[in-house]
Amino acid sequence: MSRIKRDVGKFLSPTSKVKEMTMKVFLHGVPDTAHMWTPLITELGLSPTEYETLSLPGFGCLVPAGFKTTKSNYATWLIGELERIVDAHGGPIDLVGHDWGAILTARVASLRPDLIKSLVFGGAAIDGAYRGHLFAWMWATPVIGELFMAISNSGTMKKSLMEQGLPEDLATHEASAFDATMKRSILQLYRSAAGLRGLGVWEKELENLPAKKLLIWGEKDPFVPLAVGERFVSRWGGTLHIEKDIGHWGMSIRTKSVAPLLTEFWAG
Repeated sequence: MSRIKRDVGKFLSPTSKVKEMTMKVFLHGVPDTAHMWTPLITELGLSPTEYETLSLPGFGCLVPAGFKTTKSNYATWLIGELERIVDAHGGPIDLVGHDWGAILTARVASLRPDLIKSLVFGGAAIDGAYRGHLFAWMWATPVIGELFMAISNSGTMKKSLMEQGLPEDLATHEASAFDATMKRSILQLYRSAAGLRGLGVWEKELENLPAKKLLIWGEKDPFVPLAVGERFVSRWGGTLHIEKDIGHWGMSIRTKSVAPLLTEFWAG
């Protein structure tokens, strides 16, 4: 059983370039867009040739014709994207995910560990014991989910994101993408996962995850509690870093501590 490392302080080492360049790939969560990674990537000092941020179809971008925004289809889509990147850059990548991006990166890393050098994620995990949060239940429930989306708009989304600690400029950008396409994508995704209660079917392949993995969790995450991250590391290994006194979007808010943490992890 792996030891849980409860890192609640900030790393003392400054952000620096990794010694060997491995392509970094970032996958956002829901209801976010790839722009959510901008503060962290800026703090990391990565050049455009050193990373790629992926956009889930329907989240700040169009949904391809005939594509159903289900958990399984997103996993298949992500495998294709990572195969493309690995082929282009000649080797496995460092993969980073948050929220649904965490769930999907863990799923793909368990199915195709050959594509992954290291895995970092937080804000969600594949955990059959986790029963979801209130929004997950509402979005997964017919009629209730549609009513929620009907009364929600970019203004209410911005307010909600700012209440969770996001700076106004980032919250404004993210809220601007909360359109009809994203709303439909959210409902279909959560219904395919039974409001996050249906992820247990993906647990059995987690034994295939790469050994090098790091979880980053907000101590006060109101949606997916810290206990989920602790349970995951206890069962599947890795290191758990806890950002003290922060909620769900710690990787976008606490960039001054998360960036050197990632740099040190990648270099190790």
